[in-house]
Amino acid sequence: MCGIVGLLLRDPSMEADLGRHFTAMLEAMTSRGPDSAGMALYDRTTATGSACWSLRSPSADTDWGAVAAAVESATGLPTKVDARGDVAFVRSTASDRAFRAGLEAAHEQITVVGVGEAMRLIKDVGTPREICERYGVAEMSGYMAVGHTRMATESAITTAHSHPFSPAPDLAMVHNGSFSNHATIRRRLKDLGIECATDNDTEVAASFIGWRLGLGDDLEEAMRHVLKEFDGFFTLVVTSRNQFSVVRDAFACKPLVVAELPQYVAVASEYHALADLPGIAQARVFEPQPEEISTWTV
Repeated sequence: MCGIVGLLLRDPSMEADLGRHFTAMLEAMTSRGPDSAGMALYDRTTATGSACWSLRSPSADTDWGAVAAAVESATGLPTKVDARGDVAFVRSTASDRAFRAGLEAAHEQITVVGVGEAMRLIKDVGTPREICERYGVAEMSGYMAVGHTRMATESAITTAHSHPFSPAPDLAMVHNGSFSNHATIRRRLKDLGIECATDNDTEVAASFIGWRLGLGDDLEEAMRHVLKEFDGFFTLVVTSRNQFSVVRDAFACKPLVVAELPQYVAVASEYHALADLPGIAQARVFEPQPEEISTWTV
């Protein structure tokens, strides 16, 4: 039930090949999640003070140049667009409110999938291979990536229900398992003014982590609160701009394998997704223990 992969590169010389390595890892998890897939990739190309907006349109014929022009007109600031069919990454120094106002002025049904200084987020319905080929993931560079292949069990097979979920800048979460008390926590978050866009249980946990980060927690502390508050069987991988963290529930029912080398840290639901990484034979390979939080800093 669902597959998870993640890759943190410690060796800058490997960053040009991030997409190639990551694509192979994600495709290896197809049998665990043929319904849909998604990924968040992090790079260092965004200038300080600017953000990369990951956008999605219901149509592959969207005129992203016109969308960018509408944003520029509304904000008075230049934008840079990387268009890939029904997905585009738009870089801008505009504020959140100004940028969203520009999107509304474009009169297109554009969805903000994620935003951050370093993160580009893609998710779609289909197999990992189809999605990676559609958006040119193998050619992308960067220093970190996390991905998910989904076998839907408790909500619809749609792009909106696909992972990762990103409720805060540069935050991405993928999940294998299910939360039994997500409805209760969803109501608590709603009382705090935090609305979830879907009925997916994973989005509730991601929104909870985003809320904890907003209170001042670091990623590891936010994960500790997940262990205290959420019931169920789950493995999580969560990334921020400068941290990469994994945790399993108290029973560790859902698998996760970690491979650690001076050059990189890689995780996957099954070892065969790691088997072709360079130097893997020399890696320290282990399975996180129940409720053990492992966090690496970029």
